[in-house]
Amino acid sequence: MSQRITSLFIGPSDLHDRGVFTTEGIRKDSLIEICAVIVIPEEELELLKKTVLYNYYFDWHKNGEDAAIVLGYGSLYNHDYQPNTEYALNYEANSIEIYALRDIEAGEELTFNYNGNPTDQTKVWFDQ
Repeated sequence: MSQRITSLFIGPSDLHDRGVFTTEGIRKDSLIEICAVIVIPEEELELLKKTVLYNYYFDWHKNGEDAAIVLGYGSLYNHDYQPNTEYALNYEANSIEIYALRDIEAGEELTFNYNGNPTDQTKVWFDQ
């Protein structure tokens, strides 16, 4: 189920510690990565908040207020209010799909808006 284009790599980021980058250009609307997820049931979310994984989970609202740990590189994309990628939640496949919002140049860091909508300018928890 998980797949990614071969040009992706993890490297040091000016945004936050480390991030996802590409060694080759990526065309607008391209599928960049499909990341499998591990769904964390709502009743276990309080336990998750006590771990380092708390900073890496996604809201997963198919059945209430669940969470998901995203595998692949998915949990390492940094946040940007002007992102170059977007993600789509696929509840049936328990995966997240990441697509290019615009042409992305080789060497560029790949980012998405943690609010879920690329145009949502609402401050995220670490910017408040």
